[in-house]
Amino acid sequence: MSNYNQYFLKMADGTLKQINPFTGTEVWTVPGRASKPITNDVPANAKKIEKKKKEDYCNFCEAMYLNTPPEKERLIKIGKKYISLYNQFPGTLNATQPVFRRIPNLFEIVTMEYWKKNFDYKIPDKIIKLKMEYLADKKGREHVFHIIDMKLKLLGVDPQTVNEEKKIEMADAFFAGGHELIVAHRHYVKDAVYDTQLYSSGEMTPDEHYQYIKFTIKGMLSIYRNNKYVRYISVFQNWLKPAGASFDHLHKQLVAIDEWGVSIEREMTLLRKNPNIYNEMGPNLARYFNLVIAENDYAIAFADIGHRFPTISIFSKSEKIYPYDLSDSELKGFSDMIHSIHAALTSQIATNEEWYYTPEDSIDIMPWHILIKLRINIPAGFEGGTKIYINPMSPYDLRDKIITRLRDLRRQKKIAKILIGEECKTRQNPLQYYLKQR
Repeated sequence: MSNYNQYFLKMADGTLKQINPFTGTEVWTVPGRASKPITNDVPANAKKIEKKKKEDYCNFCEAMYLNTPPEKERLIKIGKKYISLYNQFPGTLNATQPVFRRIPNLFEIVTMEYWKKNFDYKIPDKIIKLKMEYLADKKGREHVFHIIDMKLKLLGVDPQTVNEEKKIEMADAFFAGGHELIVAHRHYVKDAVYDTQLYSSGEMTPDEHYQYIKFTIKGMLSIYRNNKYVRYISVFQNWLKPAGASFDHLHKQLVAIDEWGVSIEREMTLLRKNPNIYNEMGPNLARYFNLVIAENDYAIAFADIGHRFPTISIFSKSEKIYPYDLSDSELKGFSDMIHSIHAALTSQIATNEEWYYTPEDSIDIMPWHILIKLRINIPAGFEGGTKIYINPMSPYDLRDKIITRLRDLRRQKKIAKILIGEECKTRQNPLQYYLKQR
């Protein structure tokens, strides 16, 4: 068994010294710092919002569809059935009400120029056809040029100085780019009165959240299919401005990249030395220190150690390593765990949700897991000079707060059925990914 005490040490004064087994990040939690309870009550400084027939609070809202690039896919609900509609033209955008939309990001992190100039990327014929059809539609053409002009202005460029041919070329990013957003329909919860009553992941029903995750994975597959040079797709969700969100409107981001990224590279190096490291340094370690928060047949959640921000890790137990290979039951169970944690955190805490999974070109395999980080503290001078980070909330405090909230939510029947706290089985090596390596 691993010597877990080298990663998590309680000093005589109560200081908790933590080292993350995967990153080596050193974190201290010093006793005596104030720790507020997690609540979804309306804050005293909340402002009343103006009621709108169609929300228009930001560019992701229903009344502002033409302020985002051409839509790639929307998920609608008819009765109990969810149906995808693809590449809607401007004239049809208001004919249905989406549950989620998949749209290009106006400002890509990895641009179309990157793929073209570094890889000689050629846009697939079917996508060129879609682009030409959209531009042949009068309202479609107006929409594309409106978005291009808006982007140029935001970049500080006078649209009048850019010719039409160049603008049409710029529109390639809208149809074949590898940076997409999965945008929720609502800005505020139904019948919201105050500006803090935002529609977040935790405000969904468990079924809606499952559709959100499923729709996101479908977007990943679309990007992979349309660009053979993509080696990994970074999936993340920034909730609220302190977590880096441009709009306080729920959305996930998918960013195609031509490498795995530093985090995945580092974890793969550790994995080659110890194929069972995710069990040992994930749920087994959490079990050893009583940090497990919740569990079901398909996933486990625990308060993690050695992070700059209070962090909850959620691991899929499935032996399937790619998000898009999980069965419906496995995906629903994993989604239920993510949803439960978001519901416990409420819509008022800024969070980052980060996805980690096995790259398609890797022969070493990791389980699909997600980190949810609470952006409640700001690293300062001490951290910069020492590379020791002060996390104001201990993993135990985080565990207790989330468990308390989960029990309340379960009583209210707002989350799916899960085991909470001491109810969890937490047997050794619950993650089945290693079966693929035998």
